[in-house]
Amino acid sequence: MTKRVRKFIAGLALAFGVAAGPGAQALALEKPPLPENAPQSISMAFQKAACLDGRVSKILVDKSDRRMELLDNKGDVLRAYDIALGTSPAGDKVMQGDNKTPEGDYVISAHNPNSAFTLSLRISYPNAQDCAAARKLGVNPGGDIFIHGAPTGYPDDWKPMRVKDWTEGCIALKSADIREIYSAVKNGTPITIRP
Repeated sequence: MTKRVRKFIAGLALAFGVAAGPGAQALALEKPPLPENAPQSISMAFQKAACLDGRVSKILVDKSDRRMELLDNKGDVLRAYDIALGTSPAGDKVMQGDNKTPEGDYVISAHNPNSAFTLSLRISYPNAQDCAAARKLGVNPGGDIFIHGAPTGYPDDWKPMRVKDWTEGCIALKSADIREIYSAVKNGTPITIRP
């Protein structure tokens, strides 16, 4: 590992409050050095995430507008993103395999850095109401609903991200966007998904 890469990693740790000790505060105020060959999207994502850290109080998703907003504690929009949904986006998710994105109130329940996609945030679907509705119909409500980026290894400008709904019910962002919000959105953050 080169000296420049070690400095970059140390700078990220300081920027996100991981390191402590003498001199940590002074170093955290400096812009972390990036390797010369680091993609611009990664650099911008880490800078934007540092500005959001601790400020995101709620996520609001509007399925019909294909828009996701990060809100502060006053309800003001901090950031807005274009999204893709499940391949059958109209209506609420009812059962496993319907390729619908759920509607309702949930929370972010986990962060997955080892996702098959560029990072992912788990949504707490199914909730008690979803389970009751599925039980009434005699079906499995499904699960594994995430906010995520493009499949791992695909470019940020992967064409399906720009032109159609392609997930099995998840909410997909550009990979640069999920990198930006991944560390800024904490577990327990409420998310409302509207039709």
